[in-house]
Amino acid sequence: MEKSKVLIVGGTGYLGKRLVKSSLANGHDTYILQRPEIGVDIEKVEMLISFKMQGAHLVNASFNDHRSLVDAVKLVDVVICAISGVHIRSHHILLQLKLVDAIKEAGNIKRFFPSEFGTDPSRMENAMEPGRVTFDDKMVVRKAIEEAGIPFTYVSANCFAGYFLGGLCQIGHILPSTHSVVLLGDGNQKAIYVNEDDIATYTIKAIDDPRTLNKTLYLRPPKNILSQREVVQIWEKLIGKELKKSTLSKEDFLAPMEELKYAEQVGLCHYYHVCYEGCLANFEIGEEEEASTLYPEVKYTTAEQYMKRYL
Repeated sequence: MEKSKVLIVGGTGYLGKRLVKSSLANGHDTYILQRPEIGVDIEKVEMLISFKMQGAHLVNASFNDHRSLVDAVKLVDVVICAISGVHIRSHHILLQLKLVDAIKEAGNIKRFFPSEFGTDPSRMENAMEPGRVTFDDKMVVRKAIEEAGIPFTYVSANCFAGYFLGGLCQIGHILPSTHSVVLLGDGNQKAIYVNEDDIATYTIKAIDDPRTLNKTLYLRPPKNILSQREVVQIWEKLIGKELKKSTLSKEDFLAPMEELKYAEQVGLCHYYHVCYEGCLANFEIGEEEEASTLYPEVKYTTAEQYMKRYL
């Protein structure tokens, strides 16, 4: 079967660059949207040039030029959007909706992967403010996709390992302490941690898979469904030392909310739902929806393997 041509939007970002590498490694004709907004960001320019040297095609287009987006989309079969959601709310949602409009007009896309890659927003209708804005926005994009009749796959990748395992699931930490850790609540709520390279691998695997068409693909590697206490135990085993532990109640965790900037408030809410409510693992899914079951040939990185990088 001929592999699909893939356009990656946000190809120089944290996840986007991994998607580009995985797409190229899997033999897809890979296109990257090169936006004029990149300006003189030399690191991003060099990354784009590096990808070009590896065989990717750079496509000049702008979200401010609808025709250029349509022309870019017409070059490919699949579009993956990996633009970051940390921008101002209206900006992020507007960009994705512009992309949806371009895909709708082009009329040739076999599959669209919007910028999700986290918590399943359809299960977060009761999330607290202001954190729920992220999920509401993603549902607006989903609605636009489905109303336009665009074939899609939503990827629920749960927790990026770099942001959670490195800091032993503590907000504001990305490197593990060898002395102490603060447990959030009782530390027993399960979450799911996925190596960012594995997120890209599973996403690219799903591109031409009819089993993932018009569905949500959940990334739930079995060995990475862990509580914070279990993450800490893995680290203690690796360093051969027990950490000093203290606990933080949900009330104390949320207490600084009003003093934080808006983006920080959103992040605090997300951590709360994951670490105090267990929102990622407190529901069942079918085997046909889970990536490690669909693609057993992918040797995913376990939490323990991932954490060895911090030794």
